[in-house]
Amino acid sequence: QVHLVESGGGLVQAGGSLRLSCAASGRTFGTYVMGWFRQAPGKEREFAAAISRSGLNTYYADSVKGRFTISRDGAKNTVYLQMNSLQFEDTAVYYCAARNKLGLGVGTTDYDYWGQGTQVTVSS
Repeated sequence: QVHLVESGGGLVQAGGSLRLSCAASGRTFGTYVMGWFRQAPGKEREFAAAISRSGLNTYYADSVKGRFTISRDGAKNTVYLQMNSLQFEDTAVYYCAARNKLGLGVGTTDYDYWGQGTQVTVSS
């Protein structure tokens, strides 16, 4: 089992940047595929980005491709989401998730563990 804690959210103007962090407990961080999802008010939780266990493979939703970058640091048991060129539409609660299976999942049911979320608000 893994415990996930997100941080780094906040208020930013459109066009700005934020970096989210997700710290994972336990000594098995390297065995999990990691993902970032987001949920805007009144909408379903949606996939944003995923990274393989090795960190060599990544996958992005079309809505964030070219603006967001997911990465992981095994020594720190942490996964990051660098968000650039933020838009009002990126406003949401951002969740970190861990997947205990092979392959980069894009659905909420593909992941086994979830953090509590961190709020990102982009002002227009």
